Amino acid sequence: MKHIVFLSGAGMSAESGISTFRDSNGLWEQYDVMDVASIEGWRRNPHLMLKFYNERRAQLNEVEPNEGHRIIAALEKDFKVSVITQNVDNLHERAGSSHVVHLHGELTKACNESKTQVYEIGVKPIHPGDKAEDGSQLRPFIVWFGEAVPLIEKAAKIISTADIVVIIGTSMQVYPAAGLIHYAPKNIPVFLIDPNPISPVMSNIRIIREKAVAGMKILEKKLKSAEL
Repeated sequence: MKHIVFLSGAGMSAESGISTFRDSNGLWEQYDVMDVASIEGWRRNPHLMLKFYNERRAQLNEVEPNEGHRIIAALEKDFKVSVITQNVDNLHERAGSSHVVHLHGELTKACNESKTQVYEIGVKPIHPGDKAEDGSQLRPFIVWFGEAVPLIEKAAKIISTADIVVIIGTSMQVYPAAGLIHYAPKNIPVFLIDPNPISPVMSNIRIIREKAVAGMKILEKKLKSAEL
């Protein structure tokens, strides 16, 4: 059974209604990314950070996986499928994907300051004064700018065993995630699904210039017909 590894980003969930930073009318216009997505921002204004992620969690409760998510999950019938995502939502899991690695953390979890105590909170808000078992303020279980990405080595091992790689909904500009593609075996099929013009980082990348849902429909047909 061939192993397909998906590298997914914000564009994967955008069609479900999840706000992104980079799109027009996106979160860039409401927030400075370093105020709400960096460890310095947390230290400077934890109340703002809690508010921001409480809003993201509430939004998550109002959206559903899109057809792109569901196609990826359904591919498990015929392939070994691994999803390595930069997204912090749980839409891949809700669509039915069994093997998902969240590089940048998970919105439905909280943790203590050192990230050694992790709690499932679903879509509940975190309030100032909510404490972890060690007495520290609960914080979102998110990997922010300025923090290490603890699952990057696991992700690299997964992609090193791929027979097919699909990059979807991400420009692969954020490191260390962007470096993962270089761990893929040489000469395997690599597909990039993105509606925007992007300079391929590898010569063997095949571009499907569509949004996630339309792109996954095209890719699904290629996979079923073995048109690789």
